[in-house]
Amino acid sequence: MRRRNFAGAALLPLALAACATVPEVATPTPDLPQAFFFAPEATTGAALAALMPQSDPAYATLSQAALAEGPSLAEALARIDIARAGARGAEAARLPDITADASTRRNRINPAQFGQAGQQGFIPREQTSYGANINASWDLDIFGRLKAQERAALARIDAATAQAQGVRLALLAEIAASVIDWRVLDARAAAIEADAASARQLAGLAKVREDAGIAPGFDRIRAEANASASATRLATLDSERARLTGRLVTLTGQDAAAVRAALAAPAPALAPASAPAALPSDLLANRPDVAAAAANLAASDADIAAAARARFPRITLSGVIGLLAFDPGALFDDSVVGSLTGGIAGPLLDFGRVAAQIDAATADKRAAFAAYRGAVYQALGDAEAAYGVVTAADAEASLAVTQRDQLTRAAQIAETRYRAGLASFLEVLEARRAADSSGENAAAALGRAARARIVLWQALGGEAVAAD
Repeated sequence: MRRRNFAGAALLPLALAACATVPEVATPTPDLPQAFFFAPEATTGAALAALMPQSDPAYATLSQAALAEGPSLAEALARIDIARAGARGAEAARLPDITADASTRRNRINPAQFGQAGQQGFIPREQTSYGANINASWDLDIFGRLKAQERAALARIDAATAQAQGVRLALLAEIAASVIDWRVLDARAAAIEADAASARQLAGLAKVREDAGIAPGFDRIRAEANASASATRLATLDSERARLTGRLVTLTGQDAAAVRAALAAPAPALAPASAPAALPSDLLANRPDVAAAAANLAASDADIAAAARARFPRITLSGVIGLLAFDPGALFDDSVVGSLTGGIAGPLLDFGRVAAQIDAATADKRAAFAAYRGAVYQALGDAEAAYGVVTAADAEASLAVTQRDQLTRAAQIAETRYRAGLASFLEVLEARRAADSSGENAAAALGRAARARIVLWQALGGEAVAAD
């Protein structure tokens, strides 16, 4: 009867484990729209890389420096190493654990405890033993707890890699935006210098007419004031250049001289490329935040499985083989000892500990799914907004360029009429004042159109996450 009771108690954990199930947590696929509202037709699309200033030598130089030496990637890359180390540890946990030890032990006892034999000197009072052992233990993982933990660790490598890719894309986008802002400053400076040259030329003409006695000196003064206003506008650009230089120093890890040298290289004129056509499904493949959220969701699935399998018994094998002798000279003389043990252990009454772990893992899965769904719709919203901004920025740039050309032509006609005595100086001055701001406005509008494409590039995932 006692043996039967012992067998029943030993099998009880198995019976309880048979009732353990992995909780079902729904992971439906988010419903996605078929296309973007603002996306161009597929026939007008361009390559995704064309949205970036690839032909600008400053962007090529500074982006390479940032990827090689920039400080912002260091933390993300370290987190990948942490995740890889965790995966190696989870993989190693499924293999036998083998250790070795050596010891020398000296015992002193009371021989009287062995009765008459001890009192007669047959039992030594002091004894020294020398030993060396190799120990091995192995969790057989019959029910897959360790395997589930390894799956979770591998999924976290994918998540860390995707997060690092997100940091990389954000870094490249910021550098591209800063380079474009610098080129816009160059274009604005060129437009202002052209305005100042025209104002000086007009002041010279007014001076000639003043000297000839056919125009008042007030005309010359107003023309010179217009030239001074252009010089003031030109001086205000220096503060923006200083801000951009500091930002690029932070992003690239280069000094200001190196940044300025890279930006001094000649670059092609701003000419925003066509926006590529894209579908929502592209975001799921390219966006690092979506990929990271999907990997975290997979890791939480594996965490639930590992937590549920803690209800199952653990079956382990362990063994020891070694040498034991009471004299150093006899350590290798027929002193081999060893043991082999098989064990099974499982929860009997844990008072809800495992259930609490399962509940926590289940809640984490629900949170991971909500984060994944949020990442998907964040991607959709970013892309929809970026396409809309590109469309609006293109329209603005086109109108600004047309306005610049028209106002410049009007200023030239007004000056020609003034030379011919058919227009007053006030008409020329008003035409020139309108033309002066139009060139700078057109340059800024073209810059906003180019910047909008960088936002679209980032919203569409930039570059596919590299396989590891």
